[in-house]
Amino acid sequence: MVALRYSVLAAIALRALSVFAQEDVVPPVADDETVTESPEVKLNAEIVATFPEADIFGVKLVNGRPTKAVVDITNNEDQPIQVAFLGGQLMTPGELSPDVPAYAAVIRNLSTVQYQATIPAGEKQSLPYSFVLDMQPQDVRLHLIGVVSSASNQIFSIGVYDEVVSIVEAPTSFLDPQIIFLYLFLSTAFAGTCYFVYKTYVEAFFPQAKKPRSAKKPKPTFEKEPLSGGEGVASGNDKGYDESWIPADHINRPTARRVKSTASGKVKN
Repeated sequence: MVALRYSVLAAIALRALSVFAQEDVVPPVADDETVTESPEVKLNAEIVATFPEADIFGVKLVNGRPTKAVVDITNNEDQPIQVAFLGGQLMTPGELSPDVPAYAAVIRNLSTVQYQATIPAGEKQSLPYSFVLDMQPQDVRLHLIGVVSSASNQIFSIGVYDEVVSIVEAPTSFLDPQIIFLYLFLSTAFAGTCYFVYKTYVEAFFPQAKKPRSAKKPKPTFEKEPLSGGEGVASGNDKGYDESWIPADHINRPTARRVKSTASGKVKN
């Protein structure tokens, strides 16, 4: 029974969304016919949609980003009510000519979201609703509608929002990783193209002249600075150190004298 009930509600919701933009058409009545109007039953409830991300310029539908709406429902009935569906349409902002059918004003149908929200009598409840678009920037009329059932199983289609909004592109940021990667790729491709053109055409037509070889410069010679005191005196027999402090017996070592052997003298005689 529950599935059958929601199937019926879905069918009624789709029908309500398809004819929401149509004007009331009164069929022609003959003179001898009597028209009896049944009393219209209204739901004593308030349904208002707000957009938290809207600015002072109005509601803007940003491409590629979810548009979030909050639907506030206040039940003024003596019995609880149940919110079945929330949906909507995008329509042309201008009025159609009388010879144009009403469905021609529909640009796109928005997603229909099913709810199982029961609102007790005298209470208020907020329901989220969101949708994502990818369309050309333009001004459209946004229709949001809710399908609500009363405790006596009567179904009502109530208009939630009906205003002209703007579809805009998402703002670009220079700190976006995709933009940074695109800049790096384009810069690398441009630098590679310039290098190829220079090596292929510019360098071939304007060869660089060879630089003459410069003569080798002689290595600079550094004169030794004289040492202080007696260390600065140099002579032909300079040994690189001062011998004045060395004892004489260490410098002038005695040489061994050669002595003739007496045995060798006797043999000669």
